[in-house]
Amino acid sequence: MENRETTLLGVLQTLFRWKKPIFYVCAAVGIGTAAISLLLPNYYKATTIFIVASPDQSKPEIIFGKGQLEPEYYGNKQDIDRVLTIAESSELVDFLVDTFDLYKHYDIDSTNFKAPYRVKMAFFKRYDVKKTKLDAIELTIEDVNREMAANMARAAREKINTITQRLLKDSQLKSIKTFEDEIAVKEQQLKILGDSMSKLRKEYGVYNIIAQSETLTAQFSETESKLISNRTRLEVLRQSPRVHRDTIRNLEAKVRGMEEEVKNLEAKITHFNDGTPVVLAYERQYSEANAGLSEDKERLKQYRATYESNIPALMVIEEAQTPIVKSRPKRSILVIAATAVAFMFCVIGILLFETYKDVNWREIYDPQ
Repeated sequence: MENRETTLLGVLQTLFRWKKPIFYVCAAVGIGTAAISLLLPNYYKATTIFIVASPDQSKPEIIFGKGQLEPEYYGNKQDIDRVLTIAESSELVDFLVDTFDLYKHYDIDSTNFKAPYRVKMAFFKRYDVKKTKLDAIELTIEDVNREMAANMARAAREKINTITQRLLKDSQLKSIKTFEDEIAVKEQQLKILGDSMSKLRKEYGVYNIIAQSETLTAQFSETESKLISNRTRLEVLRQSPRVHRDTIRNLEAKVRGMEEEVKNLEAKITHFNDGTPVVLAYERQYSEANAGLSEDKERLKQYRATYESNIPALMVIEEAQTPIVKSRPKRSILVIAATAVAFMFCVIGILLFETYKDVNWREIYDPQ
């Protein structure tokens, strides 16, 4: 304990002897750092915070109330990651570089071969985007011009919204193209079914199954009833000697005509019955195909309406305001830190010097 106290006391005594050099060095470093920090430009930080909207908001099934699931209003982890990727994409950076003429603003020669790389590096030094602990996205831009920092932050957020919307609309456009192709195919199939059905109706004479069936049945029953009645009358007249032969011959001719009519009706009914199942099958297919086509056309209208609507992909929580207080440099912290580092190096240097000042370094390097 006594050795430690003695050692610590010796260190303090040594530092006390060197107090003036230490003071001068620390003062010089502090004053120099303060002078240099005054030459550093002031940077202002503009921040905007927003939430990613769920892509469900751009689905026609959700918008027109035909979805089976409840819509999500806020994006999930994958949606947030997608927006963060867009926020660091070259498309966004190039847009800001061109919009705000950052080559000139960052004093970079745009004709230089490495100019695109340098301007991006300069931009990313002043740009930051991250997810907050509450799953919002915080976008920050620093600049020496406070108005420009706010304008760039707002423009960056709007461009992210535009790119995200475009990706969703590209997906919707593919769905629209798919529906258009399917509708064209179904319309062609419907035309083929319609032509086939028309040929079958002409072939079998089937146009209105219910009405024709009732009419043919009534005609056949009526004709057959008349035929039976005339046959009975003919038999009765044949047995009467007083009936004139011309009357009997006329009645026989009438019976033969009615028999032919009954045969024709029987053949027509048989032909009608043969064609009815085939025509019914084609009518069912045509009806189902027409219903499917109508449904696809309705969905196509919904997709087109959704595609043409402007549904935001982001929900702004905090708008980027023009910053009032600079974000950096923190001149007082720089001066204090530099002075503290200078003091530490002075202490270490003095202690090393006092410890090894009696050492003959020439003998160590050249023992001979």
